[in-house]
Amino acid sequence: MHANPFIHAMKKVTLYSSSTRNRPARSTESPPRSRNADSQARPPQDAPSQPQVKQKPGPGRLRGFISRHERLLLVASAALLSLCLLIAYIESRPQPRKITQRDIDAAVLHTLDHNVLPSPEAKAFAAVQRSVVRVRQLHHVQGSSDDRVTGVGTGVVIVDNGTILTNLHVVAGAERVQVIFADGTESEAAVAAEQPENDLAVLQAKSLPDDLVAATLRSTSDLSMGDRVIAVGFPFGIGPSVSSGVVSGLRREYLSPEGKRLLTNLIQFDAAANPGNSGGPLVTMDGQVVGIVTAILNPSGQGLSIGIGFAVPIENAAAAVGELPF
Repeated sequence: MHANPFIHAMKKVTLYSSSTRNRPARSTESPPRSRNADSQARPPQDAPSQPQVKQKPGPGRLRGFISRHERLLLVASAALLSLCLLIAYIESRPQPRKITQRDIDAAVLHTLDHNVLPSPEAKAFAAVQRSVVRVRQLHHVQGSSDDRVTGVGTGVVIVDNGTILTNLHVVAGAERVQVIFADGTESEAAVAAEQPENDLAVLQAKSLPDDLVAATLRSTSDLSMGDRVIAVGFPFGIGPSVSSGVVSGLRREYLSPEGKRLLTNLIQFDAAANPGNSGGPLVTMDGQVVGIVTAILNPSGQGLSIGIGFAVPIENAAAAVGELPF
């Protein structure tokens, strides 16, 4: 028998409706997720974070910063202002003019025209002046409390302990020897050594000035004829006096007027020297002593300078002290 198609269709509708009524309603909320699901959804902790955008400080923050550092900002502003003012001042100053050789020459000529420079002789004397002493030979006069001056010569301090060089004939036979230093200090002196072959004597002063200065000695090995020199002493007791000249010769010989002594290896010079210059220093233009004035030549026998004087080289004079200065 053939089934009725209408009945068959109705059965299908009934079955579909019953299955629909028995199915639970679909919820719009998402179902709860398990812990595993959450862990899978979270990004790993070591994953690089997204860069955060810094927020610009607002007016409130700026005012707070200024109030907290107000003193420091004032100091920094003052320093910056001072620096700017200094730079502006330096830039505004006129640049100094470059000095040329013509300017230097003009300045030198102006100085020479308006200022008198000391001569080389004056400089040489200034260098040795405080080392030159007056030497006096004294003899006692019976019935008088004062001693009589029987001879005057010159000496030069070569050691600042009061060691003085002079000529032997200046102090020969003296009862007492007195020296007067450049500052006026007077002192008794004793003859410490003699060198007759060079007419030299070494004196030792007993009282010394506080500022005693020894002369600078110079070797005669480089001394040449024509070199300028000065002779310093007390000619005829007047002085200290300075005369200038040149070296006229080297290694000269001189026989004393009495014919008792032949002096050798002498320096000949033409600076004026007279009685009283004996024992004084012969000085170069650099203020250094190269000899001790010892004699003058005068055929007339009057004992006056005719422009030929002799000095013992300082090497011989130092040997009289017992030491070589060079």
